[in-house]
Formats: sequence, C-alpha cells, structure tokens
Amino acid sequence: MELAHAGSAAIDDPNARPTTPLPTRQLVRLSLYWFGLSSIFIGVTQILQGRIQFAGLGERGSEGTTLLALNVIAAVVAALVQPTIGSISDYTISRWGRRKPYIFIGTLLDVVFLYGIATSNTIIAIAAFMVLLQVSSNFAQGPFQGYVPDLVPTKQVGLASAFVGLFQVLGNAAGFGIGSLAVATDSFFLGTMALGVLEVATMLSVVIRVSEGRAAKPRGGRSWFAVAREAWGLDILRERSFIWLVGSRWFFLMGTNMIINLSIFYFAQTFGMSQDETGGTNLFVLLAVIGGNVLTVMPAGRLSDRIGRKPLIYAACAIAGTGMLIIALAPSVAVVIAGAALLGAGSGMFLAVDWALMTDIIPKASSGRYMGISNVATATAGIVALAAGGRLMDVVNEVLGYGVGPRAAFLLAVGFFALGALLLRPVVEPSRGDGAAAVTATA
Repeated sequence: MELAHAGSAAIDDPNARPTTPLPTRQLVRLSLYWFGLSSIFIGVTQILQGRIQFAGLGERGSEGTTLLALNVIAAVVAALVQPTIGSISDYTISRWGRRKPYIFIGTLLDVVFLYGIATSNTIIAIAAFMVLLQVSSNFAQGPFQGYVPDLVPTKQVGLASAFVGLFQVLGNAAGFGIGSLAVATDSFFLGTMALGVLEVATMLSVVIRVSEGRAAKPRGGRSWFAVAREAWGLDILRERSFIWLVGSRWFFLMGTNMIINLSIFYFAQTFGMSQDETGGTNLFVLLAVIGGNVLTVMPAGRLSDRIGRKPLIYAACAIAGTGMLIIALAPSVAVVIAGAALLGAGSGMFLAVDWALMTDIIPKASSGRYMGISNVATATAGIVALAAGGRLMDVVNEVLGYGVGPRAAFLLAVGFFALGALLLRPVVEPSRGDGAAAVTATA
C-alpha cells in the first residue's frame, strides 16, 4: 500500500502542511531510508580510521591530518550538492514524481563509489572516491529530505520526526557497528561494501512504496541552471529563525562528530589497545550510545508536541555535553561507556526534536531547498570537527605525549555543545497551534 497523497491544505496553500493523517506503518516506511543513508559515512569513517591506524595508510603521528585530507574536499562538495539538487527536485516532474529519480540514481552510484574506496590504497585515490561518494549520496539525500514537509500533517510532525531520529540513530549504529567489526576482523573491503548493500535495501522501500504528496512547483519557463542557482538566493537570509537553527545544528553535530571521527584513535592511542581490542571496545561504546538513543528519541519527539521543541533541544545539548566531558576525562573504559550512554541520550533527543523544529519553520513549498540548506550543517560538521579536533589531537600528541591528543579534542567538543545551545536562543518557535506556518525571527 502506498502513502496517501497530501491533503487539500497543501493544494490550497503551497506553504501549508497536508491535512490527511498517515498510519504509523506509513510513517515508519517514510523514514526507513534514513537507516541506510545514515550508515554510510559513519561506517566509512570508522573503516578509514582503522586503515590509517593499523594498515599503514598515512604516517604515525599525523592520523588526524590524514583523515582530514581524505574528507576535506568531499565535505565542501556535499555542502554544494545537497541544497542544489534538493531545490531542483522541488520543480521536477517525472513518472516517478519529483523526489524518487534522485534517490534511486544516487543510491546506485553510492555502491559504485564505495567499491572504489574499498579497492583503493592511496590517499589521493580514496580522497577522489570520497568526493564522488558525497556527490551521489547528497544527490539522493537532498530530495529525500523533502518528504516529511511534503506528506506529514502538523499533528504528526513530532511522531514523524521521532521516527526520522530513530532510523538515523539505528543507521548510525549500523554504520558504527559495521565499521568497528571491519576494524576488529581486518575486513575493510567487506565492511565497506556491506554499507552499500544496506543502503540499497532501504532505498527500495521508499522508491517502491512511497508516493508523492505535493505537486512540483512550476518553473515558469526558467532554465534548470536558474532553478539550481535559486537554492543559493539571498532571500533565505530573511528566514532568521531558520539561519539561527542551522547554526545551532552545526555546532551540536560538530560535537557528536568528534567521537565518530576520533574514537578508533582514542582507544588505540590513549588506552594503548591493539587492533582487535580497539574494534571490540568500539562495539561496547556503540551499544551504550544506542541504549541512550533508544531511551530518548521517541519520547522526545512526542513530548516536543506538548511542551515545545526548544526546551528539549536545550536539554539535549546539556546531556550530550556532559557525556562528552565524561568521555574526555575518563580514567577507564567503563567510565567511557557511561559517558557514551549520556552522549547517546542527548543525541537521540536532538535528532528527533531538531528535525521537527526545522520542518515547522521552513516554507513548505520549497522544502527540498530549505532542508538541503539545513543539511549543509550536517555535511560540513564532520569535516570542521575533524579539522579542529584532528589537528588539535596531532599537536597535543606531539607536545604533551602520544595519546593525550584525543582527550583534548573531546574537551573541545564540549564547547561545541554549549555553542549549539547558545545559537538556539534567537530561534522563534511557532506555537503548537500554528506549527504549519513558517516563522521569521527577529535578531
């Protein structure tokens, strides 16, 4: 059974939400692709850390710098591709609708470029395939993100966003787990390709079973180049709440990306673990993060419908920051795992509620464009965190001793969570009664 088309409100007012409620099973199906999407770069990052630390990819003492070199151009490309293709999809007319062609093509190309990463053995070749992977992945993700604003009525936003958060959490866990197992078993090729298989399986659930809700916007005779350029129009600066919320998201995700980017280095360098010990310990940390995620992601999304989104995002920043502080100072792996559980709890809250607030405040007719722009934060948070934390790790390792650097990077992440909370303050949240409206904040 396919998803119902959007309700009449979306037809009468292009910036209104649909009015037709969706069954819970359809909300689950709508969110399932996040499981595959979210696993890709988490898993690849873990595998590349393992190859750098244990397989001789790069030089000892420059691990953070090497990982940055593999990702820096790719992250810039991702930030450009996702909003542009998301905006183009808002205007696309095809037999498959305006989102599905991009999702299908992008996913298949992901598998091709993952194979290139898995079979390449030089930094230049891997970096080139990472660029291509970011192009194809964001070619799919930009349009896909428009589905929740396209199809979900106001009263279901909290629940739908909770499902988005849940499947992102599960996807992160799957990627982290696949990557950790690949490191522990020295199975870097199989681990990399398993990520592609997972993404294809979840893509099919969307392409086959999800129908389009909102009609494409008319191009008015403009060229596709003009439509693509529209994604970067300065009119977006008038959406002040949107801009502040993107900044808040950016710093929060920089905080969580610090442990994703540096966890293998942390256990190998700070605790002196071997390759199999590092991969195994990473799995225990993963279980702790998942436990925290699962406990909070669904309740947070539902609770935000009642008390508002911002209070829960503030709480998420505080809880995640406390967890990261514990990890940074932990004297033992047991304490690291306790901190990881808190970090997971805060991340689960944030993933559900931040998404809901974002869909509340954006103009709905241009959801592909705005959700694409919002995920510039997602695309660049990891690389900026790596640039700051990875370089700090290498410098501190050199100055204070090999193994101290990862702790310094994690302390920096605590500050990122604080900045995420600070930038949330100017965001004007729509009241529960007019959640469908886009609100422009005053500075």
